[in-house]
Amino acid sequence: MRQHVNPLSRFYQLPLELPGIHELYEKPELPLHLDIGCARGTFLLDLSPLEESWNHLGVEIRQPLVHAANKDRVELKIKNVNFLFCNANISLHSWLVALPQGVLQRVSIQFPDPWFKKRHHKRRILDPSLLASIANTLGVGMQLYIQSDVFEVINSMRQLVDISECFDSSKGLSSPWLEESPMMLPTEREAYALEKGIPIYRLLYIRNENKFPYISAPCEMLPNEIRLINTNVNTL
Repeated sequence: MRQHVNPLSRFYQLPLELPGIHELYEKPELPLHLDIGCARGTFLLDLSPLEESWNHLGVEIRQPLVHAANKDRVELKIKNVNFLFCNANISLHSWLVALPQGVLQRVSIQFPDPWFKKRHHKRRILDPSLLASIANTLGVGMQLYIQSDVFEVINSMRQLVDISECFDSSKGLSSPWLEESPMMLPTEREAYALEKGIPIYRLLYIRNENKFPYISAPCEMLPNEIRLINTNVNTL
């Protein structure tokens, strides 16, 4: 069962100063995998020992889940994974700006809260500002991986990523959907969906050389009323 918090409430709109990468890892120079909306952290806790040449960071808006994940991390003595509590749409931009160039090499957004009602679409995690921060930090050739078991959600994310023109589909535009995850392990939600026979929609994007445009329309207006102005994202 999904347990939501309203990211637009006043508490979650307060920006947080997040610890820098040198405070989070013994080897901050390793390539970084950022998992946005990591929930309880089980996926990264299982993945990080299998990818010891990577650092893994999960960010999550539900604070009790972050506390639980970090407790497990300490008990398991895993050095290359960490978890931060924040609203990614509010606090992640400045953190990404401060990252050393080339460190962030993979970003994943997996089974985000769907917020089915139209009036709640603005609460969905991937908006133009967050995508801009991701695009400006990922180097050319680096990966953005998104997946969901709700087609409406993944299709909205797909439209936003595609219209930015900053990412190329790993499979090409004719049939971009992946049949299998490129990750070594499934998330908890993914394993549940596979067990129940629920369709999973997966997309792997590769960062290209294009600069991110300014997107002036709110995310819920996609795709019909979106307007792009080709200017630097710093005007956001």
